[in-house]
Amino acid sequence: MPIDFSADRWERVQRQTELWWQNKLNRPLIQVRLRGKDPRRPASPLPFHEFTAFYDFAIPAEQVIDRIDYELCCTEFLGDAFPHFWPNFGAGVLGAFMGARPELREETVWFHAPAEQKPAEIELKVNWQHPWLQRLVDLIEAGVARWQGQVQIGMTDLGGNLDLVSTFLPGEKLLLALFDDPEEVERLTWQAHQAWWQVFGLLNNRLQKTNPGYSCWTPLFSQTPYYMLQCDFSYMIGPDAFHRFIIPELRQSAEKLDHAFYHLDGVNAKIHLDDLLAIEAIRGIQWVPGDAAPDIGCWPEIYRRITAKGKQVQFFNTQASGRLDTIDRLIEQTGCPGAFAAVLDADISQRDEIIELLNKYEIEP
Repeated sequence: MPIDFSADRWERVQRQTELWWQNKLNRPLIQVRLRGKDPRRPASPLPFHEFTAFYDFAIPAEQVIDRIDYELCCTEFLGDAFPHFWPNFGAGVLGAFMGARPELREETVWFHAPAEQKPAEIELKVNWQHPWLQRLVDLIEAGVARWQGQVQIGMTDLGGNLDLVSTFLPGEKLLLALFDDPEEVERLTWQAHQAWWQVFGLLNNRLQKTNPGYSCWTPLFSQTPYYMLQCDFSYMIGPDAFHRFIIPELRQSAEKLDHAFYHLDGVNAKIHLDDLLAIEAIRGIQWVPGDAAPDIGCWPEIYRRITAKGKQVQFFNTQASGRLDTIDRLIEQTGCPGAFAAVLDADISQRDEIIELLNKYEIEP
């Protein structure tokens, strides 16, 4: 049996999400993905990996896509949710395409500098024949052929711009280079920018053959170009360095997208929030407090600052220990129900609780 999601459901998702982007929905977007549904199809022989890169490259891309298809068949999509797959090769996989050495670990992928180099010795260019890039394209094309637009295939996590530079200047090397070789850091920043957009274009040329729209590692749907921009390196620097080395490239990337979001990661990074909110092309913020910090429901001042600027917010309930009432908490803190997009993952046994939540916001299951 195919994935249980009709063309009518897709039309509803597209219509409601477009209203949300226009600030005309007057309610939150609530995507619910219930795990444990009867798939009504044979199981795949492959194990499931969160990181698509963990599947041996000798396994045909079609078999990997069949494993993902099985997971989607085991999922019930409620509210504003839709079938979504993003090929996960690790955060900042563009670094590998530019020569970094990938390392698979138990729960993640790391990228290492190919050699110890000074900033002036580094050139960031895409190797279009890199096996990881070729594998990514093969998976996208296999998904496009299999699903024919029933599944929204998201953009892989290409990485944040200065984060990519830090892959080639690891540890304290990039921090020192900000002071010792600022012009070289700027040169590398714009080389990474050019490479990022080249790969973004290449992959979208294949994705948009059948894709209903655009998404990335976050399943926030947009009918026109969207991405969750980021620079996790920013938690290590102050406002002056942020303005010089991050803002110019970030603004230009945001302006190239119709719907740009920003992934603000870590308590130390929140000093940059006002500068981010001042960028008109950034439509919203995904706030991630970080390890050992209070969960996302405990930062009312952050959400009030975001919504006061007319910006939007996207979050996962997994950022709050799986709590389903986080959306209620954030709306109570801000009084702006239409600003929020929630992605809720739960078990099929919680269906009644989910239906009650959706009914509260007058959302059709």
